[in-house]
Amino acid sequence: MGGATALKRVEGAEPLEPPPAFEPDLSAFLVSIQLEKGLADNTVSSYEQDLVQSSCFLADRGVENWRKASGEDVSAWLADLTRGGYAVASLARKLSAVRMMARFLVAENLREDDFTELLSNPRKHRHLPDMLGIEEMEKFLEAPDANVPLGKRDKAIFELMYGSGLRVSEICTLPMTSVDCDEGFARVFGKGSKERVVPVGGQAAQAIRNYLHGGRPHLVKDGTGGELFLSMRGKGISRKMVWVLVKDYARKAGIEKNVTPHILRHSFATHLLMGGADIRAVQEMLGHADIGTTQIYTHIEGERLLDDHAAYHPRNRLKG
Repeated sequence: MGGATALKRVEGAEPLEPPPAFEPDLSAFLVSIQLEKGLADNTVSSYEQDLVQSSCFLADRGVENWRKASGEDVSAWLADLTRGGYAVASLARKLSAVRMMARFLVAENLREDDFTELLSNPRKHRHLPDMLGIEEMEKFLEAPDANVPLGKRDKAIFELMYGSGLRVSEICTLPMTSVDCDEGFARVFGKGSKERVVPVGGQAAQAIRNYLHGGRPHLVKDGTGGELFLSMRGKGISRKMVWVLVKDYARKAGIEKNVTPHILRHSFATHLLMGGADIRAVQEMLGHADIGTTQIYTHIEGERLLDDHAAYHPRNRLKG
């Protein structure tokens, strides 16, 4: 076969050969990508390994040759690989090889359809982000002592992070001039220096006013810049310090979860969606370029609904 190294079943085993009926189209494909497309030898070898593996599975499944393969056959192969513990990146690479083979067959008029056209690319399982319940969040937000300067600062930080969904990096670099408590908005520069306008709710606005009047003036030192939130040294508060504060106040509030600054942002998004907010509005407030990133929060709400259904629907209660 074409000089490329064939796939081995296990280390030291005999090379895996393609079934005879699959070999002609596979060889023609490998010649095409090596000579016409100019792909490197290692790349061609990689395609060969994946396609040999695929053709062996298809043959065992009763598929005659590449021209008779279907999307369902390829899906079954990928499912078998998944059960075998293959990583998502490996699955995506293998599917890419089969896609190229399918397109080659169509281009050469060896079959009319691209049998991989309707297949979805394998995706990494996305862990649902942790969040605080509404009651937990209220306890957390009440933990700072709003009668002292540092408590006023910390209260304002947390109210703004939760009330507007800001990242910890955005909180630390937020200028005083970017927040308008009277109009109820803030201009934020997020990832990639992209500017967005976020709403500042009533509780957050009040906390910021209290901090500006009775907190920040006590923290100002010679050389203090325009950052809204200051450390005891009069510099812009650091991300590390915000992490420490979140941990300390969560412990003070009696919350046993591993609370991080990002959990405040997760809770902001989840609570909005739970209350009926439009997902595209939440996407804009979070500064997500891709709505798919925002949709992860709808999964949390879905899980909550399933839990509530299981716990409270009368038809889910087993009879004794």
